[in-house]
Parts: sequence; structure tokens; C-alpha cells
Amino acid sequence: MTFKPPSSSERLQAIGSTQGLPAVLRNALDPHFDFQPIPIPKPGDWLAEHAEPGQTFEEYALSRPNRPDKNRRKLYLQPMGEFPQGKIPLLARWKEFAEDFFAMDVIVLSTQEFKVPSITTRINPYTHKRQILTGDILALLRKKLPQDAFCVLGITMEDLYPDSSWNFVFGQASIQARVGVYSFARYDPAFYGEERGADYEKILLWRGCKVLAHETAHMFGLQHCIFFHCVINGSNHLEESDARPLRLCPVCLHKLQYAIDFNVARRYKNLWLFYRAVGFDAESRWLERRLEKITRQ
Repeated sequence: MTFKPPSSSERLQAIGSTQGLPAVLRNALDPHFDFQPIPIPKPGDWLAEHAEPGQTFEEYALSRPNRPDKNRRKLYLQPMGEFPQGKIPLLARWKEFAEDFFAMDVIVLSTQEFKVPSITTRINPYTHKRQILTGDILALLRKKLPQDAFCVLGITMEDLYPDSSWNFVFGQASIQARVGVYSFARYDPAFYGEERGADYEKILLWRGCKVLAHETAHMFGLQHCIFFHCVINGSNHLEESDARPLRLCPVCLHKLQYAIDFNVARRYKNLWLFYRAVGFDAESRWLERRLEKITRQ
């Protein structure tokens, strides 16, 4: 399978028309200088093994995606399984990131334990660690969907698998049911038997923010991005996931802004403050430059 990266004109077409949009939003969707085309996949990468046609903004809008409304405008995070707050005190940070990234209220629910026999498990033949079947988790989340929820997103430190033929999966979502689940297990060096360095919590926060942004974006109907280097690019393994930037390309930014109707400059400012506070220096500098460009008269 050979993936051919889209041309410059195809990338521009995928962003969609910006005519009639406010000046700041129009500037934010300008792809010049600050966005890189999607890299050519290496063997084992997502696009080397999955044929994806991509989704333009126009195709997204015509698909009538799930969008928040006045009655369902909250994101719920549901910690699941063993999630020791004292050992990994990152829930508050992930909540703050999700609020800034999606410009919506985020509520963290009380931890829910995994109970047998309602949950199917197996021992992974390669890691010899327990895994949870994602379909069973999604079924549990569907039963407790709050009335004011746009979606409920399960987060866990347990490893996941979606089907017996798969080795693992970072996360899975049911868009129609408005529930999803994702695992941070493989983002922790200890999962691979490696030493946790002094900065491991920052690494786990960084990786967790990426999967939180990526999987939650699917809940709004965004498909994997094949146009630019973007947090919505597909990922087959940790190295590929780590290489993705923690930002939306213009195609995906246009989609998410259409779905949520946020103020793009305010969203960037809030994310800049968050990144600066947690020490995500590269993303903080990128946003500072981008803000200056899009608000320039």
C-alpha cells in the first residue's frame, strides 16, 4: 500500500472556503508558514497500513456531524479502573486541557471500577499484561450518559483492545452513542518496564493531552487527517504518536470551529496559558507566534 501525500492545492481545497468568515478566523485557517504537510509514512506507520481517503471540510459539513446544542454542551471525563490520584495526579490537568482545547465545560466523574463478568479481559500475548475489551466499556458508558452531556469519555490506565485480532488500541469511540474510551497505559514508561525519569509525569501529561484531543475530536465527527502534520493524524505506535504535534491543522481547526462555534483567538490564548503553565514550551511558542499573526490587522 502506497500513500501519496496530497498536493498543496489539494490541501487548500480540503480547508474549504473561508469567504465570509470573520477576519481572525480567516487568518487562523491560512496554512502558510506554521503548518507542515503530512510526512510520508514509514513502514509500520498508520498510513502505510490503512488506506484512508481523508475528509475535507466540505465533506465534514455535509456529513451533518454531532454538534453541541443548548441542552447537551458538557464533556464528561469518567476515570475507570485503578487510577490512583496520589500516584498520577494529572486528572485536574487533563480536565483543564480539555476545557481549553474544546472550549467547553468539562466535568470529572467519580472513578468507576471494572467489574467481572460485565467486563471482558484477556492477557496480551506480547506484554503479558491484562487488557480490557473496549466494546464492554462503551456499553457501560452508554448506560450512564448524563442528559446534559455532549459525550462521556472514559479514561483509564488499563491497556485496551477492540477485537481479538488486534494487539492493542489507544482508544475507541462510538460517535452515534456519544461515548468513547482511551488508555494512557502505554504512555507511561513503566508499562514497558522502563525507569520513570524525573519528568515522567510531564511526559505522561503531554501524551495524555494528545490522546484526549485526538479521540475526543472523533466524537465531533472528525476523521483522521491526511493533509497536514496534525494531532488528528492516525497512529499505529508510540513513536508515531509522539511525533504528532499537539495542535489542529487548518482543515481540522475549521471542522472543530464549525462544530463548537468557539472564538479561535480566545481558544488559542487559553491554550497558550495552559501550555506555558505546564512547561510545553514548543507549543507555547508556536501559539504565541500564531496569535500574533491571526490578530494582526
